[in-house]
Amino acid sequence: MEQRNGKSGIRRIIIIILAAVMLVSGGMTIHRYMEDQRAKAEYDRLAELARETTAPPETEAPTEEPETEPETEPYVSPINFDELKEENPDTIGWIRVPDTNIDYPIVQGTDNDFYLNHDFYGKESIGGAIYLDFESQGDFVGRNNILYGHNMKNGSMFKDVVRYKEEDYFKEHQYFSIYTPDREIRLKAVACYYGEAQPIVRKTRFKSQESFDAFVHEMIKPCSYAVDITYPAKTLYTLVTCSYEINDARTFLFAVEVDEDGREIGPDEEFLQKMDDLMKAKQQEAAQAKE
Repeated sequence: MEQRNGKSGIRRIIIIILAAVMLVSGGMTIHRYMEDQRAKAEYDRLAELARETTAPPETEAPTEEPETEPETEPYVSPINFDELKEENPDTIGWIRVPDTNIDYPIVQGTDNDFYLNHDFYGKESIGGAIYLDFESQGDFVGRNNILYGHNMKNGSMFKDVVRYKEEDYFKEHQYFSIYTPDREIRLKAVACYYGEAQPIVRKTRFKSQESFDAFVHEMIKPCSYAVDITYPAKTLYTLVTCSYEINDARTFLFAVEVDEDGREIGPDEEFLQKMDDLMKAKQQEAAQAKE
């Protein structure tokens, strides 16, 4: 009888433990769901706020044929950066990929840790924010502009980036834009694949045009359906998110700048000089740091 009571007591303890585990697990699932919904609601609000721009004034049609070519109209961003910067001064751009869930502000911090688990408003969040690598140029004029975002189960943030590993999806969503206060950066995806997280992907400074071209070639080579690009290349855009094919995997989506007609934009002399000056400045900073 005592032995039977002892076994019965053990069973009760096991049942209680299992019930507690289920309650904790269920609570964590609910908490995560609520967190996801909160983050989605906040970013939806941001999207509405960002679109509340002031339309450029309408101009009347000329009554006579103009004698000279009309001046190019000044750029008017579709994003209300004044409002966004009031919310967060770290705002540097907005990424929008048509027919996907990717429609978010871009921020840049002083390191790559903060926005990994903090949202646009600086609140702790498992979804984090879309952010530019702190070693990339904040005005997107550097050689390698690296953007990070989480692969969220609810389809938000950079979840759709992993879908670019499907060739058909890649081709259907090849063109997208990054908006800044000063310009629209039109982009064309040129390669996507998964692999281990590698420090080389974070390289942002290059000694020469030739070394940068070699880097671009190395980055897009693993993709079986990579787009042939025109060399010399100007700037690479690298979108990075978590992936789960192997341990510590990442999905990498690479893109290059194009013009309104979808043609790749190569480096001009002014850009090359700027990159050379930037490289020299960084080398000087490194030398001073060693002194």
